[in-house]
Amino acid sequence: MNGALAGQEKHKAMEETRPALDIAIILAAALAGGVVARRLGSPVILGYLIGGIAIGPYGLRAVQDVEMVEAMASVGVVLLMFALGLQFSLRELRQMGRVATLGGALQVGATAALGTGVGLLLGWEARESIFLGFIMAMSSTMVLLKTLMERGELDSPHGRVMLGLLIFQDLSVVPLMVFLPSLGQPGLGEAMAWASLKAVALLAGSLLLGARLVPWALGRVATLGSRELFLLSVVALSLGIAFGTGAAGLGMALGAFLAGLLVSESDFAYQALADVVPMRDVFAILFFVSIGMLVDPAFVWEHASTLTALGLAIVVGKFAICALVTRLFGYSFKTSLFVGAGMIQVGEFSLVLARVGLDRGAISQDLYSLTMASAIVTILLTPLALGSASWAYYRIVTWQPSLLARGADPAPREARLSQHTIICGYGRVGQLLAEVLERRGFPYLAIDLDPRSIAELRERKTPCIYGDASNLEVLAQAELGRARVLIIAFDDPIAAELTLRNARRLNPRLDVVARAHRDADVESIRRLGASEVVRPEFEASLEMLRHTLHRYGLTAQEVQYILSTLRQQ
Repeated sequence: MNGALAGQEKHKAMEETRPALDIAIILAAALAGGVVARRLGSPVILGYLIGGIAIGPYGLRAVQDVEMVEAMASVGVVLLMFALGLQFSLRELRQMGRVATLGGALQVGATAALGTGVGLLLGWEARESIFLGFIMAMSSTMVLLKTLMERGELDSPHGRVMLGLLIFQDLSVVPLMVFLPSLGQPGLGEAMAWASLKAVALLAGSLLLGARLVPWALGRVATLGSRELFLLSVVALSLGIAFGTGAAGLGMALGAFLAGLLVSESDFAYQALADVVPMRDVFAILFFVSIGMLVDPAFVWEHASTLTALGLAIVVGKFAICALVTRLFGYSFKTSLFVGAGMIQVGEFSLVLARVGLDRGAISQDLYSLTMASAIVTILLTPLALGSASWAYYRIVTWQPSLLARGADPAPREARLSQHTIICGYGRVGQLLAEVLERRGFPYLAIDLDPRSIAELRERKTPCIYGDASNLEVLAQAELGRARVLIIAFDDPIAAELTLRNARRLNPRLDVVARAHRDADVESIRRLGASEVVRPEFEASLEMLRHTLHRYGLTAQEVQYILSTLRQQ
């Protein structure tokens, strides 16, 4: 009798600790998968998905309480959408211009149409095909921003275009989560009209009420001086509004985004985002692992031909659509090529959409598994695609430079410059250089691929060339034989090397100051004949060291000697 009671107590204790064990297993699998993915140079989100496959019901079956994991994953979706609302800015979207708004709408619509056609060709019903189209239309903000930052191209023309398209895609997730699950249901038109009415009423009421109430409430909590209470109030606000909209039939994602939007208009937005991001990241990890747990590897293997066809349609179709849309808005061949290569993947909000569709019965488990497998494959291909774009562009410029010079907009011949500075890349660094030169009355000419920057320069009657500075034909229009110095201000290492090589062909004696980030880039640029190579991170560290040494009482001469020694080393 006592043995039976002891066994029951032991079993009860194991049941009570099982949820904690499941979470520990999930986090361990995510950590292991993330470390391996990082070591292989792939995005960590890929490791989370594969970790979920390994411990899920189709793998080792290490996690037993799948429902608990799914409940926590839904909190991850809420926090993801809340953070999106916090970070969303209408002003930022307007600054991106037409390529973000009109171009984003064109890209999402064209990709959705392509995906719908692919689904119908594969034999799926219309509702699932439409769902597939919008799943394909979303790219990964996490993967792309991380990849661009690692390549040092976040501020490049193609980086800015991709950012604009990603902002539009992320924003479009909200209405899609409201409408897509209703596809194919009886009385679809009436249901969508009613959902739209409720969404508009909720949005208007929340903005009117929340514009004053939310900042006031957060302000009252902030005056208490407790960071824990402030975080608690922010999370309670996001979850409360999210569950409220979910109960109203509009989906929790809309409410979470709306809550973030309300907080973003207050003075507490930055602190709220700083406090929520670590929690969001942990719950987002649970979300991605839970997605991987629902992928059936046996099913994927059995449908390998379908997955191959779907993967090709996603990669080739999105590359073509995104590149063409970018080209339509006046961007160069290079920018279009890189945007197309970077946007080929299925993103994290595609996974959110697919999860919502599965939960609402709008898509089948088969389509869900294929979507997850496609996401894994396309995310893995993204760094390779961008690297291939760099290689292809380098080869094209080397072999056929005249092909890329077409459409370049040279400076007028009647306004020939002399003893001028040529600024290659009119980004933040180039603009600062131009501002100082203009104040001192020194002539300069800017070359850039961003049509908005060129339009701004033309309005000010500033000499400029629209085109790729690394192209020999474009560079030849900049009067290098009469120039004093050439500045390579962009942070694309391949383009910098090509620009320097071509500049040396046009004027071997010209002073060239180039920008570089990595040690390998510094050495190769120096070998090509740059007069000076500037490393922004290194210069920032020297400036911080200068201030630190001054605080210890060193003279300006002593500090300068130390800094000069470091530069020589």
